[in-house]
Amino acid sequence: MLENSIWRQYNQENNFREKLSLLCSISAHDLLDDDKELYGVLKAKFTKKELKLFAMDSANMSDDALKSEFSLTDEELSKAKFKLYKKFKQDKTKLAFKRVSANEKEDF
Repeated sequence: MLENSIWRQYNQENNFREKLSLLCSISAHDLLDDDKELYGVLKAKFTKKELKLFAMDSANMSDDALKSEFSLTDEELSKAKFKLYKKFKQDKTKLAFKRVSANEKEDF
């Protein structure tokens, strides 16, 4: 699944669920069940550039490789990473990744 995704271009495994869990401070159990749906939300909430930066940074690529890929200076890369990871901490982003329980669906 997701073999042709941006994530898989830089990461050997589909471990983005674990990364999202850590970054958003949400247990993996509380994330959306379907990886394809979860990745779709990730694509909807982040720009292609942000998603690519997330995938490359999660693959532990060097900062030099990141700067080269995105044509950024040290300061610009630092700001881009800060902005990206700050976005993961926002409530509206966290809520998009969370699974909605049956009880919560009834409230809507």
